[in-house]
Amino acid sequence: MFPFPVVIEVKSRLGSVLLRLEDALSAAEAEGQVSKTFKADLVAAVPRLRRYALARSQNAAEADDLVQTTLMRAWENRSGFVPGTNLIAWLFTILRNTFINQRKRLRREVEDIDGAFAATLSLEPEQEHRVGLIELQAALNSLTAEHRETLLLVMVDGLLYEEAAAVLGCQPGTVKSRVSRARERLALAMGAA
Repeated sequence: MFPFPVVIEVKSRLGSVLLRLEDALSAAEAEGQVSKTFKADLVAAVPRLRRYALARSQNAAEADDLVQTTLMRAWENRSGFVPGTNLIAWLFTILRNTFINQRKRLRREVEDIDGAFAATLSLEPEQEHRVGLIELQAALNSLTAEHRETLLLVMVDGLLYEEAAAVLGCQPGTVKSRVSRARERLALAMGAA
């Protein structure tokens, strides 16, 4: 089907993972956590897993990553394997599910080799804007409660002087006076800040 080497290069990433796995399996076998057949069958399954991964992914590097992930998950879930059942089917199921989950994740990703897409997502620095907002909030807080409330009703909420007077229970002239004084004090506070 696909030409694929049976020999695993010891210096490759998959080779180093396989060596570490063999060491861990030997230690687990010595402690009675796994059987000798589990260890032997798991290591012997690697070439078949590589062929299956390559058939699924069509990419050698991705196939090796899939095999590594499969081996790591098999190791992590070794207690979930029922002795006497089909180890190859269990491993192929892990590999297949890993491949499907990776493909689902990749569908949501955008390939952006040259960074053109990422450049469109950049924002201008917001530090100066935030500093200005902090200064404005401090200046508003320095106003009396009456002046601040009146200024916000007219300038932020967009009420007419008469409407703000009705809300505050005072005359429209009082609202005009408070807004004027609040603007002056706000301008002084902002100039001094």
